[in-house]
Amino acid sequence: MPNYIRLILAAIILGAAITLMIFGFWGWGILSVFIAILITVTFFYNEYMLIAQYYLRKDNMDQAGVWLSRIKNYETQLFSGQHGYYNLLIGLIESRKAPLQSEKYFKRAISLGMTMDHNIALAKLSLAGIAMAKRNKREATLYLQEAKKADKNKLLADQIKMMKEQMGQMDRTVQQRNYRQF
Repeated sequence: MPNYIRLILAAIILGAAITLMIFGFWGWGILSVFIAILITVTFFYNEYMLIAQYYLRKDNMDQAGVWLSRIKNYETQLFSGQHGYYNLLIGLIESRKAPLQSEKYFKRAISLGMTMDHNIALAKLSLAGIAMAKRNKREATLYLQEAKKADKNKLLADQIKMMKEQMGQMDRTVQQRNYRQF
């Protein structure tokens, strides 16, 4: 169902609730108001994305993918503020299957924008990991610096520190290979 139809449906139910209360059916009117509020909330927070986030927290990527696949056209089904989060969730699921293929989703999530800084930091940290896998140290360093800047609450500080240590180990392995060649 297109997202704006939810708002129209919520307005109709709210109108019916007011009508019920005017005619003295307070119980049904209050229940209808709660239903209208619930439908309005699903305009801003899509239920499929909420369920997918739940399964991501439980580390059940298959179920999260199933719930996200129910969103056929995210541009019409989701509020524009959720487009970046949708691509972030798809990128997180894809990073488990094919890490290098998930890069486009993370970049699209950053370009579409997200309101929470720690989600931006997560996307940039993931891009840094992908750049390290491609042996592109300069790009990985750039993404790590941006992730550290975006992580204002220090939620990803340990992961950023670990990624920097891995980059240091990457330099040592390159130096050891070059030393063995001579």
